[in-house]
Amino acid sequence: MRFKAVVFDLDGTLLDTIDDLADSINVALAVHGLPKRTPAQCKYFVGDGVRNFALRAMAPVSDEKVLAKVIEKYTADYAQRWAAKTRPYEGVVELLRELGQRGLAMAVLSNKPDEFTRRMTQQMLPDCFAVVVGARPDVPHKPDPAAALAIARQLGAEPAQCLYVGDTNTDMQTAAAAGMYGVGVLWGFRTKAELIQNGAKSLVNHPLELLDLLD
Repeated sequence: MRFKAVVFDLDGTLLDTIDDLADSINVALAVHGLPKRTPAQCKYFVGDGVRNFALRAMAPVSDEKVLAKVIEKYTADYAQRWAAKTRPYEGVVELLRELGQRGLAMAVLSNKPDEFTRRMTQQMLPDCFAVVVGARPDVPHKPDPAAALAIARQLGAEPAQCLYVGDTNTDMQTAAAAGMYGVGVLWGFRTKAELIQNGAKSLVNHPLELLDLLD
């Protein structure tokens, strides 16, 4: 078997989180009289950490004091709301079960804050992953490859033996920078063109199609 491990993005890859993300950012925007954003718009705002999500949602407003308050309100609201509408994508649970049975090590790497990343995976996809890593102050965010490379070491795999599965340009750039095999998912937040332009080695339309890359 060529691959020994699979590293997954979270939002837009394993979990459909966009409605809860949009609802929480809209609560924060409304406090400051800023216009609401649709879930479709938010798909292009997320993926690069909370600060960038808030900045993109606020645009063209960029005042740092307003930004700090929007982030604070968003974070507090999302802490209460994150499981309201969020669910695993169809086929994800079956995929993880099959990968586990095949003996592949699995991990999650997200630019979502580490606390939320760990809580969400444990509640919605319990006991599937050997390593779960979210955004932390002491680790560069994706697409910097540092966290991905650290995960590979923890999983006992060389980077070339890892599939990296995600739905955005950031994910494909992370895979390329880390020397992993980037797989773009077409059920997530971004387009086929974006994934290809940013280095996806393969594309999948359904989670179970990932198994074909292992056969």
